[in-house]
Amino acid sequence: MSLHENLLGPEPTQLPERPEPQAALAAGTDPAEVVTKHPDFSAGWATLAEVALAAGEYVAAYAYARTGYHRGLDQLRRAGWKGHGPVPWAHEPNQGVLRAIGALAKAARAIGESAEFDRCVQLLNDSDPAATAALELA
Repeated sequence: MSLHENLLGPEPTQLPERPEPQAALAAGTDPAEVVTKHPDFSAGWATLAEVALAAGEYVAAYAYARTGYHRGLDQLRRAGWKGHGPVPWAHEPNQGVLRAIGALAKAARAIGESAEFDRCVQLLNDSDPAATAALELA
């Protein structure tokens, strides 16, 4: 153990800012257009999933959310995340992957995938309980 090791666990993971695709979403650009230009942008996939959930299109929501989840996990790993540890909801660039996980949980529940729902909720709780609450999964 080094003298500088964090004894409380891993440092929080914070994804980098993505100003171009975030601005496009904020301006009302179709999220499908955003992910066509930025296929690794989890917030775009999360938005597609949330729209599909609201329309009752649970299989499409599941597919969109799973894509956002996997793209987000790739980015978290590149940012130093080792599969556990805090991913703060308050850090806006993290919200895309956390929203994708939340949408995946909701879509999984809707199609009867209770084990997947439980895993997603546990991942959100492990990442940041504030995300679970904000996504109304608490």
